[in-house]
Amino acid sequence: MAAPPDMEPASALSLELLPTDPLLLILSFLDYRDLVSCCYLNRRLNQLSSHDPLWKRHCKKYWLISEEEKSRRNQSWKAIFISTYSDLGRYIHYYATLKKAWDDLETYLGQWCPRMIRSLKESVKEEDLDAVEAQIRCKLPNDYRCSFRIHNGQKLVVPGLMGSMALSNHYRSEDLLDIDTAAGGFQQRLGLRQCLPLTFCIHTGLSQYMALESVEGRNKYEIFYQCSDQMARNPSAIVMFITGTSYLEWFTSYVNKVVTGGYPIIRDQIFRYVHDKECVATTGDITVSVSTSFLPELSSVHPPHYFFTYRIRIEMSKDALPEKTCQLDSRYWRITNAKGDVDEVQGPGVVGEFPIISPGRVYEYSSCTTFSTTSGYMEGYYTFHCLYYKDRFFNVTIPRFHMVCPTFKVSTA
Repeated sequence: MAAPPDMEPASALSLELLPTDPLLLILSFLDYRDLVSCCYLNRRLNQLSSHDPLWKRHCKKYWLISEEEKSRRNQSWKAIFISTYSDLGRYIHYYATLKKAWDDLETYLGQWCPRMIRSLKESVKEEDLDAVEAQIRCKLPNDYRCSFRIHNGQKLVVPGLMGSMALSNHYRSEDLLDIDTAAGGFQQRLGLRQCLPLTFCIHTGLSQYMALESVEGRNKYEIFYQCSDQMARNPSAIVMFITGTSYLEWFTSYVNKVVTGGYPIIRDQIFRYVHDKECVATTGDITVSVSTSFLPELSSVHPPHYFFTYRIRIEMSKDALPEKTCQLDSRYWRITNAKGDVDEVQGPGVVGEFPIISPGRVYEYSSCTTFSTTSGYMEGYYTFHCLYYKDRFFNVTIPRFHMVCPTFKVSTA
């Protein structure tokens, strides 16, 4: 129905005609790009878009700028955002995540591994990263570049930032390589074409590599340990144990595991043992828990030989009576591979020792096993005798724990 002739149609509501407070509220929901665009629409929106509290949220969200840092800079929030963007703008989608990971890691190391902090290098400049790209004739991913704008890896020292592993006479500790050392190890040989090393162990020569291009069956930016195919005639045949799909995912997942206590700190260094919280068994006053780790440097796919190490913690409750003190006599293992084949092992002590367990006492040791399949599990029990009642023997359950080889890719050579 047509409007009565004496009524005029309502005029369209213009955003810029809104009162200041509701308009500022609307602007507070805009992303930084839209907020900048508003500056070019008209004079009023330009003035309101420059309202400093609007830029505080973006400074904290993208650059993790604190109130204390703002005070030190003695600049407005908008000025800080713009100056930081002019330097780090290409990393705006990575910076906050990586900066938080580095900050969390430094805080944790300061408490548990203080000497490791001294091995960290200062950040590099954009021109340094550009020079490396020119040197290797390959583009570096932005998340990798962003991390090195925060810290340029670490010095080649022990212990390494990216974790350690020790077993008998085998020791590995991986450093996070600085950009120049990584560029010096850039690979163009068959089997590792266009691969950049991220880590290095000075004891074993082991590295984790990042593929900078999708060649030789790799995905771009995939991270892996290399493993020679010993059954191939071609010496460049390399099998890859995959450890990450991107630098951001690889680094932040590792840091999260460290700072949440997922990896134990042993002798002032990070050990890459993974503990399943359900892998715990309590018999009377004694609790046994297990953590495991896969060792790529001692494993191969062809022939199939998958090497695992496990760390066992045996603890007696601090509330146990003193007469519960006991000594470990022997161990029994039932070892099952993915095909269902079973091996049984029984022998005296553990790693040549016969530990005494008393109230509140903890005993830990490491050992290893190998499988011809990509996975398997172990379970068993320890036999103890009481020191107070010397003729009393009892078994303590070792919980079943599984070991699984990481995802791998077979060489295309």
